[in-house]
Amino acid sequence: MTAVLTQTFFQHALLAGTFIAPACGLVGYFLVLRAQIFTGDALSHVAFTGAMAALAGGYDLRLGLFAATVGVGLLLGGLGRRGRPDDVVIGSVFAWILGLGAFFLTVYTTSRSAARGGAGTSVLFGSIFGLSSGQTTLAVLIAAGICVAVLLIARPLLFATLDEAVAAARGVPTRVLGLAFLALVGACAGEATQAVGSLLLLGLLAAPAGAAIRLTDRPFRALALSAALAVAEMWGSLLLSAEAPELPPSFAIMATASAVYAATFLVRPNRALRTAAA
Repeated sequence: MTAVLTQTFFQHALLAGTFIAPACGLVGYFLVLRAQIFTGDALSHVAFTGAMAALAGGYDLRLGLFAATVGVGLLLGGLGRRGRPDDVVIGSVFAWILGLGAFFLTVYTTSRSAARGGAGTSVLFGSIFGLSSGQTTLAVLIAAGICVAVLLIARPLLFATLDEAVAAARGVPTRVLGLAFLALVGACAGEATQAVGSLLLLGLLAAPAGAAIRLTDRPFRALALSAALAVAEMWGSLLLSAEAPELPPSFAIMATASAVYAATFLVRPNRALRTAAA
């Protein structure tokens, strides 16, 4: 374990994960609270399609990741009411974008995959232990920017989430907030894909937030707890994966996040009894 902790690849993963995790925790909290988990699921497939499109065109996959996730996030918000896409819009885009991803995967594997044959697998399942110094720095900067942006809009976004009609009547720009939030979800999806892959990123967005909401009814405490749980789960998972190399880090992250969420079902009844007694 000591030998692994001193390795550059592990330090890069730990640094990037320390910033990616709270970004997912903060964004995921509002995704759960706004009942927009299906949007996050759709953007996970958009991340795959965007990355494959960039690779098929000979570009850096991160360019495709962020352009596709942020762009489609804004598109979903624009097609929905007050920046909130409905299930029909999401389902239609979901099916279309997944088919497009299959097309770009075919183009990539038949024309360009000789240079980076494992890139498609990395997009699907993540490669946090494969981040270079430059990729780590960029991941830290983007994730930090997402965290700051979420915190800046957290209060009006919470108001618009809990009572959209009253928030609009009080002058809160609910549509602009909805679009801004979906752009942040897209950026977070693109960022988390590098850590856990497009197939698993929804778990990193949903599980810590779901656990936090079950543990406390206070919104801002739950927001902070969601970010803290995501970081703790990321650290624990990376250490677990380092101790047991046969465990892929993306699997360890999802397993830990799911276990923590499942454990809240044991904690919640006791908390409810204490509250009732008080």
